[in-house]
Amino acid sequence: MMLPTHALVGMVLALPFVLVAPDAASHALLAGFAGGILPDLDLYSGHRKSLHYPVYYSLFAVPAVLAAVVIQGPVTIGAAVLLLGAAVHCLTDSLGGGLELRPWEGTSDRAVYNHYSERWIRPRRWVRYDGAPEDFMASAVLGGFLFTVVDGPFQAIVALAVLVAGTYTVVRRLLPSIATAIIALLPPHVQPLLPARYLEGEG
Repeated sequence: MMLPTHALVGMVLALPFVLVAPDAASHALLAGFAGGILPDLDLYSGHRKSLHYPVYYSLFAVPAVLAAVVIQGPVTIGAAVLLLGAAVHCLTDSLGGGLELRPWEGTSDRAVYNHYSERWIRPRRWVRYDGAPEDFMASAVLGGFLFTVVDGPFQAIVALAVLVAGTYTVVRRLLPSIATAIIALLPPHVQPLLPARYLEGEG
């Protein structure tokens, strides 16, 4: 799934904590947003491996959630939602496409790396690729729901996330060709610094 969808999922995961501890609502929503995007900070360096830990995020999220239930404070709730958002991000990546430059072609067998078993999890392609129409629909539904239950600056964050999701969906299939054209113009010594999928079409 694309980054806006992950971010919105993280914010939705924060809502139970918002209901239980309204005073920590801002911390929970921000932590959910951050947790949703955290794993994808490895986008240009070992994508879906360097910061993707589907097992370990999940394991750490369990005691963090228990701690947040017992000790309801901004720090405990923030940590719990952050880990939940990151865990769900990694787990849902396995439901999408692979790591190839054009994931709609279905040529990659790598969705997300499982550090525990030291192997790649295969893509299930329930969401065919990041930025697919069904991916945008998920962002739109999540965003519409969130927009009705949050207020203030969080409504602006949600609206911006949906706008970015829509824009990305429109241009998604054009991006590989644009990236390939730009890479061809780069100096030869720069190209090895780019992710392999941009050079070879594989993850």
